Amino acid sequence: MTTEPSLEQFGYQQELRRSLSFTDLLVYGLIFMVPIAPFGIFGGVFQASGGMVALAYAIGMVAMAFTALSYAQMARAFPMAGSVYTYAGRGIAVPVGFLAGWVILLDYVLVPALLYLVASAAMASFVPFIPVWGWLVAFVALNTIVNYAGIQMTARVTKIMLVGELIVLAIFIVIGLAAIARGRAQAGALSPLFDPSTFSWPLVFGAVSIAVLSFLGFDGISMLAEESRETARRLGASMVAALVLAGVLFIAQTWVAALLTPGRSRLLAEGDPKGSAFYDMAAFAGGPWLGVLTAVATAIAWGFANSLVAQAATSRLLFAMARDRQLPHFLARVDAKHRVPVNATLMVAAISLVVGLYLTTREDGIPLISSLVNFGAMSAFLALHVSVVVHYVVRGGSRDWWRHLIAPVIGFAILVYVVINASIAAQTLGLLWLGIGLVLLAVSYASGHRPTLAGLTDAPEPSGAPDHHGGAR
Repeated sequence: MTTEPSLEQFGYQQELRRSLSFTDLLVYGLIFMVPIAPFGIFGGVFQASGGMVALAYAIGMVAMAFTALSYAQMARAFPMAGSVYTYAGRGIAVPVGFLAGWVILLDYVLVPALLYLVASAAMASFVPFIPVWGWLVAFVALNTIVNYAGIQMTARVTKIMLVGELIVLAIFIVIGLAAIARGRAQAGALSPLFDPSTFSWPLVFGAVSIAVLSFLGFDGISMLAEESRETARRLGASMVAALVLAGVLFIAQTWVAALLTPGRSRLLAEGDPKGSAFYDMAAFAGGPWLGVLTAVATAIAWGFANSLVAQAATSRLLFAMARDRQLPHFLARVDAKHRVPVNATLMVAAISLVVGLYLTTREDGIPLISSLVNFGAMSAFLALHVSVVVHYVVRGGSRDWWRHLIAPVIGFAILVYVVINASIAAQTLGLLWLGIGLVLLAVSYASGHRPTLAGLTDAPEPSGAPDHHGGAR
């Protein structure tokens, strides 16, 4: 029989409020991924996949499923905030944890700015007398206020937003299927999954590197480990459940959309520079009102619901790294009344505002920040899979070959192929960011300030080591 390790065993005090249920965690993960996320990037994935959008999302779901399984295992061993930063630092070595945390900062710190930018541009197209920067400031301010009010307020708001997104998605699918039944399909029924005229593995995996942007967020559940009242096993199960549910929704909606997309040859040749391909398709399927509905829903989902939970998750990452003094310690301050990492929350808001306002001045703002977000997430997930093998098999002697060796190795291999087939810009900018992290780590060692974790230097955490059956002692 095994017992779950407590936070105090790892040298930390319980400062954040434990109030989140399994349902809260599941809703949080779904909102972070955004059930209607493909609306906003449909055109780009359509072109990159040669029209096989559903296939790109199906492969993306499988790839992320292996990653979710690895998250679930590490959450059982180390039930605390910090995500990959914590898991790699305690599962492999402290310096590796710093680098993993540094790389995933590309995802967590920049993704709110990306969400605000996309949503603000969409809203400005409907309410032009308010400029893009005005919408961006409004979204940042609103989300910061809600997150400061506490994690329970965030959980309540996300449930309401999730219901709204699912209603819009249901309306689109019903009307889309009705249009297909009336003979309005522009391609064969299986073409979104396989089109022999365009198929190639490098092409599809290049599209997967874009499509996985929609899946980023299930991992954010792990950031709430210290605010969950569930067991670590249930927390891990909520990540897997959120990923599978979102994946099914992504595949269903992109299948319908790909069949109804007008001007397929033009979209394949020219892409979707304005990001309006999905809304044009919706208008074709159900009329202009459906195009407007899907566009407005995307703006609200990205700019409020998704960025709200993204800001919450990012603040917990900064809090965890600052608590270990791997970032400025003032970011570890917890508000006495609301029990949230207040300075980290305000820092995320400030970064999102500055980066978002800067990107409004660039024509390539969205592609630029998207490439950084994806590279950061994929690279950090690679470190996660290695952490599972090292912690459980190498150090713990686990004989649970599927969960602790085979699944992580498969997940690692898929992600390597995705990263290799990503854009050159993503690889270049991501490696540059990693290089900066290596320099900072070298400077830290040279100055005698080696990175540490509570109760841990460069050695594995004894109390979190697994027994031979895979459980935490």
